Amino acid sequence: MSLPGTADVPPGPLLRRGPRPLLLHLTLAMLKSSSSVTGSPSLNGALPGWSSAAAAEKARSIAEALQRAAAGQAEAFPRAVLEEAWRQDRDLIAGIAAYRRHPWRRDLADPPVLWAEGGTRLLDFGGTGPPLLLVPSLVNRASVLDLAPGRSMVRFLAAQGPRVLLLDWGWPGETERRFSLTDYIAGRLERALMAVGEKVVLAGYCMGGLLATAAAQRRPDLVAALALLATPWDFHAADPERAAQMARMVPLLEPAMGFAGTLPVDLLQLLFTLLDSFGVAAKYRAFGRLDQDSDRARLFVALEDWLNDGVPLAAPVARECLTGWYGANTPGRGTWMVAGLPVSPAALNMPCFVAVPARDRIVPPESARPLAAAIRGAVLHAPAAGHIGMAAGSGAEAALWRPLLGWVRGL
Repeated sequence: MSLPGTADVPPGPLLRRGPRPLLLHLTLAMLKSSSSVTGSPSLNGALPGWSSAAAAEKARSIAEALQRAAAGQAEAFPRAVLEEAWRQDRDLIAGIAAYRRHPWRRDLADPPVLWAEGGTRLLDFGGTGPPLLLVPSLVNRASVLDLAPGRSMVRFLAAQGPRVLLLDWGWPGETERRFSLTDYIAGRLERALMAVGEKVVLAGYCMGGLLATAAAQRRPDLVAALALLATPWDFHAADPERAAQMARMVPLLEPAMGFAGTLPVDLLQLLFTLLDSFGVAAKYRAFGRLDQDSDRARLFVALEDWLNDGVPLAAPVARECLTGWYGANTPGRGTWMVAGLPVSPAALNMPCFVAVPARDRIVPPESARPLAAAIRGAVLHAPAAGHIGMAAGSGAEAALWRPLLGWVRGL
């Protein structure tokens, strides 16, 4: 049996596995639909607020159904809820199917490798100016900063003058699975900095910003300036209970970490889902309604391919991040230690640029702003963008690339 509205869509090869973990997102959608349908007979006429034209139209139709129910058609409102739940489930499945069969593929070739150790590589994108070394998160591919033609931060910056280097952490092998944050920062990151041969402007994105902050404090002889892009610092500022919830997950994750030596990708994706439980389903519904041959659709696929192609996190690092950063808020409280010494942004004595995207749902602005406040003389940049959109979205050049370039040139 085919879904309504999809009978005329020819079957195609299923080229992707996302959204990961698929079963979780389908289960959440099912639970949302089931609870809506089950609870609809007892709902009253109170309606939530609506912020968009589409949502306002839904509110109007629900209000009409409530009016019919009040007029004696008791089945009208439950029927309206059932139809809406069915429509949302249908649109979700259609959006996932459209994503999985989309023909777009990333085809950018890697630049020369300046330095390598284990699975980690320092990629040299060229440029004639002072070196700018970008440090991404440990849990996602570095390719978010080199996403696609016209959507590559590193290629844009390199074309404008700085010599751009990108640290690709790689997949954790047998050695890296035993790494702590100290091993990554005081070991691998510092050796990558030394391989450049001169002082760099060090830029960290998301989790990479915490690693860059610690490295810059430890080795000011290797770092001339520091840029921190959507970097969390006070993990309890926005929602301490949600942060504590992340920490309480550790005992449940231990069997998988003990077996693999890492926190696997699908479990990492589960933790990210806790931050926005229904956001994935909403964006896939919207994607299914796009012109699949549009730039917007191709950008969606590029970003989703990156999100679904994550990297496992070494088990010691996962424990330190979840229990230390999220549970005890060690960075925000000044008790995060690297190689036996506390990481203190106030100790930095170099030019700093801190980008805090205003619409960030992964790193709330309340978490990132304290880092800018702690660094003397830091330049605070607050674009009207989201966490990923600021770095690789359609408006990234205006939101981040050019402001960052202007700051680097001003050095």
